[in-house]
Formats: sequence, C-alpha cells, structure tokens
Amino acid sequence: QVQLVESGGGLVQPGGSLRLSCAASGVFFSLYAMGWYRQAPGNQRELVAFISSGGTTGYVPSVAGRFTISRDNAKNTVYLQMNNLKPEDTAVYYCNAGGSRSVAGDHWGQGTQVTVSS
Repeated sequence: QVQLVESGGGLVQPGGSLRLSCAASGVFFSLYAMGWYRQAPGNQRELVAFISSGGTTGYVPSVAGRFTISRDNAKNTVYLQMNNLKPEDTAVYYCNAGGSRSVAGDHWGQGTQVTVSS
C-alpha cells in the first residue's frame, strides 16, 4: 500500500522560508517521478514542482527561482524548499507520486497547510 506523508507546513511571514518533506512508503521510490501540488481556497489544484526519477526538475513560472524540489532516494523522501514566500503561495500543499509533468499520479499525501501572512 502506497503511503505519502507530508510535513513542514506552517505560518510564515512574507519573505520567509519553509521546507516541506514527503516521506514515501510502499513504492519503489527511486523509480517514481514525484510532484508537489497546491490548492488554495476556490482554486483548482495545480502542479508547483516536479522531479523525475532521474532528477530532472520543472517548476510553474510563479515559483521558479524561489522554490527548489529535490529527492533523497536513500530516505524515500522528496523535499520542497520554499524561499521568499509570498501571500499568494498560501495553500494546502500535496505530495504526488507516479505522475508526469502533465498528469498527476494516482498516489497523494494528506496535504500540509502553508500560510504566508504578516
């Protein structure tokens, strides 16, 4: 059974930083592409950052240069380092496994809330 568990969300002031983690179990993690999605109230869930099994990364333009996705296959964990956070980054962030840049995979975490506010 695939399980994804996110952590690291919270309340941060504009300009601050957070690092999200997603620990995976029940999958051959190193073979899976991983993605971070977010969903703000009233909005559709959107892909924020993507990392392939080989380590190739991609970002939505609104976070490029501020967010960094990385993976540690030895720890079955994917990270999202978020710097220079803005109020519009406020959302629930979800980890996803097994997708592509255009289609989400079947496996989701429970989500972690990120709130950027002064």
